[in-house]
Amino acid sequence: MLDIQIPKPVKFISGFIYSEEKIFNKTIRLMTKKFGRIDFQSKIIPFDFTDYYEKEMGQNLKRRFVSFERLQKPDNFASIKIFCNKLEKKLLKKRSRLINIDPGYINEAKLVLTTTKDYSHRIYLKKGIFAEVTLKYMNGNFIHLDTTFPDYRTKTYKEAFMQVRNIYRNQIKQQASL
Repeated sequence: MLDIQIPKPVKFISGFIYSEEKIFNKTIRLMTKKFGRIDFQSKIIPFDFTDYYEKEMGQNLKRRFVSFERLQKPDNFASIKIFCNKLEKKLLKKRSRLINIDPGYINEAKLVLTTTKDYSHRIYLKKGIFAEVTLKYMNGNFIHLDTTFPDYRTKTYKEAFMQVRNIYRNQIKQQASL
């Protein structure tokens, strides 16, 4: 008989695609009410890897990542994704999305993203939500997989995720010493 291991809490990280800074700021205000303080915010990164969102959201899109101070249980992420989808709908303007919210988490071994779309490399969580390992951590770096989106393969993104991972590791060490 094997013992079941409960996973450590994980670091909630979210990516945002948007065109207007005021909608990003409004989204952050609403998310911090729900999830607590932010402990990391990336610089603004031009989102020019695809034109997939342009018809709905316009041109000159920006990307930014934030992480939340409060650690989460990994099994909270279906509910977190559902909340983020509802928030996107709340912020619609004339049936068009103003912001895309991509929640996920970082732990010591990987970056996991949540989605509503099934595909061969995605695992069903619950309530129509799937998860995928987007990057794995190995030998001091985040490594992309065959299924990793092109923008998540970039040095800029991986540097941001390393900063979040370092914050997370410090939090886990502090919890262990209590």
